[in-house]
Amino acid sequence: MYIPFLGNKRKKHGEAVLAADPEGVAELLSECELLRSQAARAGIGLDDTVASLEALDQMVPRWRDDEEILPWLGNDAGLYLGTVIVRTVPGAAWEFRADGQPVVRLASGREFDVVDSGHEWAVSGVPELSQLYGEVAED
Repeated sequence: MYIPFLGNKRKKHGEAVLAADPEGVAELLSECELLRSQAARAGIGLDDTVASLEALDQMVPRWRDDEEILPWLGNDAGLYLGTVIVRTVPGAAWEFRADGQPVVRLASGREFDVVDSGHEWAVSGVPELSQLYGEVAED
């Protein structure tokens, strides 16, 4: 999600947009087109539920052989995980760190880097997305 030409303005702009339209930002972050297309090819519907995270965990990881899409898919997986958390865990919300990275802030104040977790899942499948959700939901 780094946009180089925005530089340091991105943080202020991202915060302003998030404050002005949190639902719009959440909708934008939930698009995850590459992940959704990969899941659809595998017969998995992504409906922003924990069950869909479990289904993704069972998907055959054909993308691991394609170094071009691997980082994009990891990004999408993280944003999708964040989407499920924000939509189902009370008090969870999207925020942007100083570097512009979207993260999920839980009601407890804990910050969860879903994009980093998505990259780990895309590369190795561990930890599973549903397992990460379970850990966050318990917080």
